[in-house]
Amino acid sequence: MAESSRLRVAFAKEITPESVLRERIATRPAAVELRLSSAGFDLIAEMKLRSPALGALQASTDFAAEARIDAYADGGAAAISVLTEPTRFDGALDHLQQAAARLEARGPRAVPAMRKDFLVDPYQVLEARAAGAGGVLLIVRMLSRDELEALLEVALAQGLFVLLEAFDEHDIEAAIALLEPRQADMHTRNGGLRLLLGVNCRDLVSLKVIPDRFVTLAPYLPGWIARVAESGVLSAADAAAAAAAGYDLALVGGALMTHPTPQHLVEDMLQSGRTARGHRARTGLLRSA
Repeated sequence: MAESSRLRVAFAKEITPESVLRERIATRPAAVELRLSSAGFDLIAEMKLRSPALGALQASTDFAAEARIDAYADGGAAAISVLTEPTRFDGALDHLQQAAARLEARGPRAVPAMRKDFLVDPYQVLEARAAGAGGVLLIVRMLSRDELEALLEVALAQGLFVLLEAFDEHDIEAAIALLEPRQADMHTRNGGLRLLLGVNCRDLVSLKVIPDRFVTLAPYLPGWIARVAESGVLSAADAAAAAAAGYDLALVGGALMTHPTPQHLVEDMLQSGRTARGHRARTGLLRSA
């Protein structure tokens, strides 16, 4: 996937030089900031047409984003993750642009769109910003320290939040080494959250979900960073379990994409997660929306 992403970047740079992306960015409003609730648990709801583990999640390849994005945002999601990887997830940058535009149109009720992809080059961060994203996901396992530094620097300079994704304790250690010197950059001047650390409980080889990984790896996650449970959160009970283990957010994709009333599932997950956390806001991490 990393190699495929590098090929995509090379092609994209030939079509659209970085200077053109920066010109587009200069005409855009400030990125929508990520703001978490003081209730103690939040959700990043995901838009994707396909998953390598689950197959097609929508009967049509038409993104048809508007109704689902509204459902996610109306349900209380703090951000909307959008898959832009084309070969395994049927994603596209156009999907991100559609989602971001729809969310921006909500005005004061806007929440950010996050580009989720196998990002390997700072150019892709600029692509995300030019498309209207408020954040990006970076996979720790896939990148060198220097590559992560470069991507992170561009993202923060562009006003984007960054979710670093880890799969085991070694990834977490690498992420902490990267983030610890940046604790002063944790929030924007307006109180928006800029840095998060996620644990993905899906095995990279078998693609099977290992739910116990959330509990096993929770002690490795420092309290000064917002912690995200990724993959395997399928129900309100799963959200409650993640919250009880100490996670501040869950990133939920497949369950929401296949649910007949996604807004209700978002609401149920948030209620269960917040109840499990006992409505205890984490000082310094959770800011009132």
